[in-house]
Amino acid sequence: MSYEFRDLLKKVGSGTHTNENLTRQEAETATRLMLLQEATPAQIGAFMISHRIKRPTGEELAGMLDAYDALSDRLPAIASKIPVTVMCNPYDGRSRTAPLSPLIALVLAAAGVPVVLHGGDRMPTKEGVPLIELWDGLGVNWKPLSIAQVHQVLENTGLGFVYLPTHFPLAHGLVPYREQIGKRPPFSTLELMWNPYAGESHLVCGYVHPPTEGMFRDAFAMRGTTNFTTVKGLEGSCDLPRDRTAIIGIGMGEKFERLTLVPRDYGFAARELPLTPLDELFTEMQATLKGEFSELSQAVIWNSGFYLWRSHICTSLEAGFAQAKAILELGQAERKLQQLIGAIANLRSPAPVNSI
Repeated sequence: MSYEFRDLLKKVGSGTHTNENLTRQEAETATRLMLLQEATPAQIGAFMISHRIKRPTGEELAGMLDAYDALSDRLPAIASKIPVTVMCNPYDGRSRTAPLSPLIALVLAAAGVPVVLHGGDRMPTKEGVPLIELWDGLGVNWKPLSIAQVHQVLENTGLGFVYLPTHFPLAHGLVPYREQIGKRPPFSTLELMWNPYAGESHLVCGYVHPPTEGMFRDAFAMRGTTNFTTVKGLEGSCDLPRDRTAIIGIGMGEKFERLTLVPRDYGFAARELPLTPLDELFTEMQATLKGEFSELSQAVIWNSGFYLWRSHICTSLEAGFAQAKAILELGQAERKLQQLIGAIANLRSPAPVNSI
């Protein structure tokens, strides 16, 4: 048993009237002891549920992120004039609405904006469709790649994916506790703001509940994260809604601005696309990449156009929507997908033997 961890657990688990918030250093220590499994299973489960009941603070999340950075193998920086866009979606996936992030990433990469996504397998308690299954459905297999190989693919194609079981097994080792406690622990909030890329980046964080955005901002201020976007997105993702006003926060340097986008004002208002059986979804995703018009392609253009503008590729939202539409119609996103598939296949192919 870790007596050091027990003291930290007592602070967060003492009850509504007597619990205490952890300092940044204490939160880093607690997270490190959990990731390294130096705390016992009983201690880890107790901390997760106690911390959920208490609710984490921005300072605590900053310390937890410190531990993640210290114990993970982050992607090294690539040579890019444009900051890498890191999109943080809930690891427990989607269960109601059609996910768009891989298609958005392909459009952005085709326009010269590098993108990194991250996540794991089906995650308790929601067990929704994770990003890795969407990539698999598009023919992209990130699972066997090392972090060095993902870095190489990112350099060559502008796309990368950090897969928790392979690239951060310490964090993956805490996943079973989610099912055992039956609730999302604060780690689910941490994943919405963790940056697995070590270079200059633009961090995009999805969320559901407004207080979560406040915790993001507090933690980012402490850690010096100044280029970020917050999105009250579909099921807490980075996907902008089309059936309601999109509520967005933009952090640039010391400034933070609120942006509200009304889809109707730009011709994109519609009901949200439901999550269909995966074989149907993959067929429609492939058709969208080939430039076929559909409500899915409209949703991708709505999102990609915004992110092209936010990445300073386009000077206006309208120009972003036009460029995203052109990238799909001209097959550039489809070619980016094929480039990505080829780059990964080349990494896994044996080197040719020179004949004498």
